[in-house]
Amino acid sequence: MADRTYDLVLFGATGFTGSLTAEYLARHAPERMRWALAGRDRDKLESVRNRLAELDPAYSDLGLITADVTDPTSMRRMAEQARVVISTVGPFLEYGDPVVKACAEAGTDYVDLTGEPEFVDRVYLDHHATACGTGARIVHACGFDSVPHDLGVYFTVQQLPEGVPIHVDGYVRSGGSFSGGTFHSAVNAMSRGRRMLSVTRQRRAREPRPARRRVSGRAGRPHRCDDPRGWALPLPTIDPQVVARSGRALDRYGPDFSYRHHALVKKLPVAVGVVAAAGAVLALAQLSPTRRMLLSRISPGEGPGPRRRARSWFTVRFVGTAGGQRVVTEVAGGDPGYDETAKMLAESALCLAFDDNPATCGQTTTAAAMGDNLLRRLVDAGIRMRVL
Repeated sequence: MADRTYDLVLFGATGFTGSLTAEYLARHAPERMRWALAGRDRDKLESVRNRLAELDPAYSDLGLITADVTDPTSMRRMAEQARVVISTVGPFLEYGDPVVKACAEAGTDYVDLTGEPEFVDRVYLDHHATACGTGARIVHACGFDSVPHDLGVYFTVQQLPEGVPIHVDGYVRSGGSFSGGTFHSAVNAMSRGRRMLSVTRQRRAREPRPARRRVSGRAGRPHRCDDPRGWALPLPTIDPQVVARSGRALDRYGPDFSYRHHALVKKLPVAVGVVAAAGAVLALAQLSPTRRMLLSRISPGEGPGPRRRARSWFTVRFVGTAGGQRVVTEVAGGDPGYDETAKMLAESALCLAFDDNPATCGQTTTAAAMGDNLLRRLVDAGIRMRVL
């Protein structure tokens, strides 16, 4: 793809997370990288470009591409100009498919920050084969969902013996607010339980499984734990699914690999409150009037200011066992919903564009597609990853 106009195109650059990703790229992209901002509103794109030019006057002539998900021609034109496309346009079930379709057909690598399982499964059913044919790598969940968890388990597995069954538990703690887009995606997913299950079953029937190996990933069960200390609650996000797909793709995860995913809270009353709140949101999401009421509380594209983000943090503790050995690792960083997500998303795209990665194609994961290269990039960018 050396003849492409741009190494990287950021689609959705005018949104909240998109603009943070643009600022991260402006500060950390290789000096000679050819890149552009894309979106449907030219005036808003120029506003983002002007803010980047305040960081570096060289960005005053940064490329701008007008593209709209309702216009397939504009999607195709954008994808054909890029080696890698970053998409921050969500909810992805509503807006994401045209971008992936264009990239799969053009042989253009693609990354996004979705945490929507139904969208990811639909992309596999509709575009995985096309992407394999063109050589495009489709890598979802390149933000807080699911980079710390996918690469954290990848890092943990490397500390354990090879060729034996491996079990890993993940425990997530965070202090920060979620984005409007994340909230809308979560509420809409809660309202689509039957459809999501149907698509999952279709994927399971079509997707090949590894021979002579067993792999599973699921939300954990409620329990009191001592290391890390606190109350563990099931965390039914996309993360265990992503981890399991990496486990199926990589033999290093052993002949029998299992992963369980938890949220960790320190005090029992907080745990009870979290469960009650989650149950209330789930119930309200089932009916259109109450779902609209929930969604009206925050709009996609909204997010906290710099001071609030600076106080935010996350840690994910992993406890792995294999062959009689036990290892505890940790991934930690700053604001999970915005600053660190923009960092992870941008570094994932840069890794696909410039690093010598394993040979993969079609829908894949961060661990399978980029592995050690992305791990090194994130550590260099300030994400803490260590053995305790």
